[in-house]
Amino acid sequence: MEPDPQSSCTPSTYRPAKVRLSDYDPTWPLRYAEEETLLSDALGSRMLAVEHIGSTSVAGMPSKPTIDILVGLSDYERFHQVVHTLESIGYLYTPESEADDPGRRVFRKGPDEMSRPRTHHLHLTRLDGHYWRRMLAFRDHLRQHHDAAAAYVALKRRIALEHSDDPRRYTAAKHEFVKTVERRAGAH
Repeated sequence: MEPDPQSSCTPSTYRPAKVRLSDYDPTWPLRYAEEETLLSDALGSRMLAVEHIGSTSVAGMPSKPTIDILVGLSDYERFHQVVHTLESIGYLYTPESEADDPGRRVFRKGPDEMSRPRTHHLHLTRLDGHYWRRMLAFRDHLRQHHDAAAAYVALKRRIALEHSDDPRRYTAAKHEFVKTVERRAGAH
């Protein structure tokens, strides 16, 4: 029940945006809540659960100002219909973003100029699957352990300076830290 490869809607002009961290913005949870409602209305019963993840979901944490959203599905059956539904509310399916973790399907929302930062990243995965558990365990650990959150902020600030022009290297440079936190949180 893999996604239909013909449903890829990614333009060949896609370019990752530069890495820029922003101070925590108290409107991030509100922006998430607005998008959760939009997604719920659009996806209906296909969406079994939805969570705010990523750094914007951790109070006080600096982040790229992109709201990360995790949606739990039962499977990827009729995935092409999901793609079309999400397109109708401004999301673009970006399968090239799945190379580092095939347990998810990734959509982006934001400016038409593809080199500008997206406003939302949507991660679709099987509800209670490995990817679902990892994302929630990491978020919850950072919310509950301020020392781990502070270490993550310091790492992000350092590598954002080192890799500001290369978001993939920025993400890769966080990999070991993320895996360590996931192990501590019991996600592996």
